[in-house]
Amino acid sequence: MAYGTEYVVGDENGWKPNFNYSDWTKDKMFMVGDTLVFNYNSLVHDVYKVNGSDFNDCIARPGSEVLRSGNDVVTLNTTGNKWYLCSKSNHCDLGQKLKISVMDMMSTSSTTPPHHPHNLFLGLLLLSSLTIFILLSYGAI
Repeated sequence: MAYGTEYVVGDENGWKPNFNYSDWTKDKMFMVGDTLVFNYNSLVHDVYKVNGSDFNDCIARPGSEVLRSGNDVVTLNTTGNKWYLCSKSNHCDLGQKLKISVMDMMSTSSTTPPHHPHNLFLGLLLLSSLTIFILLSYGAI
């Protein structure tokens, strides 16, 4: 059973060529227990789970795990790098490939909760406000 964040790959764009999945992953932190949802037209796309060199070469080898439903859910059960690509036509060469790094929630800092990069900003804002309040209370400013 999944207990983490659900990521729809590509958000409203879904799984398709000519989309920058590297940009899509920039502000995301993938953890064990999260799920990826690949939405696509199963008549023209698929999802292959591959290794790093096959990802770089856009190769979907026979025997690799393949998904073809058009609404595939992948639970991230282990840490490390994960690579996915579409094997149809030249879709991988056109950017229909995804690389993520999965972390274990236990190995992340307890001061910054996972999945919320904006919490650092909120924490700094709160700390600044508290500092100003203390300084005002003591007449320092």
